[in-house]
Amino acid sequence: MLNEELNEREKNILRHIIQQFILTASPVGSRNITKRFDIGLSPASVRNIMSDLEESGFIDHPHTSAGRIPTDKGYRFYVDSLMDIPELHHTEKGMINKNLDANAADTDELFRITSILLSSITHQLACVSYPKLETGTLEKLQIVSLSSTRILVIVSIKSGLVKTITLELSSNIKPELIESVQILLNEKLSGLTFNEIKSTFAERFKDIEEDQKPVIRVFVDSVDKIFTDVKQTEKLVITGAKNVIKQPEFEDPQKFQSVIELIEDKDIIIHIMEKSNDAAPNQVFVSIGSENQIEELQEYSFVSKDYKLGDISGTLGIIGPKRMEYSKIVAIVDYMAKMLSEVLTNINPK
Repeated sequence: MLNEELNEREKNILRHIIQQFILTASPVGSRNITKRFDIGLSPASVRNIMSDLEESGFIDHPHTSAGRIPTDKGYRFYVDSLMDIPELHHTEKGMINKNLDANAADTDELFRITSILLSSITHQLACVSYPKLETGTLEKLQIVSLSSTRILVIVSIKSGLVKTITLELSSNIKPELIESVQILLNEKLSGLTFNEIKSTFAERFKDIEEDQKPVIRVFVDSVDKIFTDVKQTEKLVITGAKNVIKQPEFEDPQKFQSVIELIEDKDIIIHIMEKSNDAAPNQVFVSIGSENQIEELQEYSFVSKDYKLGDISGTLGIIGPKRMEYSKIVAIVDYMAKMLSEVLTNINPK
């Protein structure tokens, strides 16, 4: 969206319309703008500018009101070109830092608290996805014998995260053989990403000692299970339904129901989080209304950012009505992602 599409007067009027609509949830009229903002223009001049903005698709004119409301195009122009990102207040920063630090020892609790904090500060629906292990680099692999036919595989990722899985063997295996297989696996796999291991595992273990084949065969058959994360919907924390439904938009029972359905269908949220991950790495991602290809999300906006833990990442963000305080929410999401990255790095130093 190029700034040249609007002149300075049009930009100012659009900014005022959006800021006032965000504040009141009511259509904004020309008299409202001239009374509230010192812009040096008459209501008639403002009406003319509003008419031009409407014709260009930046605002709309609800049938039941003389005022205007922003369109998706108007919000997009505002987010890209008009809003100023504020510095978070020290009390908000302090609350975030204190709560994240206090729960740093327990990763599951840390993600849950992150989501709760995001929701309570923004008054929107908050979501936090666990880091995706597939992009992680294998540091080492350990095999622990649980019985003569069962082994526990401990997979350590360079970021500091650990995954465990139990495998069943087809026959009794001697402890010394387990140790030799563990050495072989680490020699051939350490330093590779999970995705690289899955795609090349069988090829890497074509020529091995005869006595190692039964154990390696179990690994070949289970490679997808070992080096794939759990289903993403099981690693998604969503909080804040009670916060978002307080918004005026959800006085309509049908829209209230749409929030409940959104929470219940985690695949929708996973999809948009993955899209944001691809579209805006290391940046705050904002998707507004019709920009969301999934129909269920077209009345909402989504603001997210990736957080990092070494070479793997997850995503945190909020979903809420298009009428949201974008500047403050972008600042909060950005800060939360940075702080979560910092806390995770501190508890998983490498």
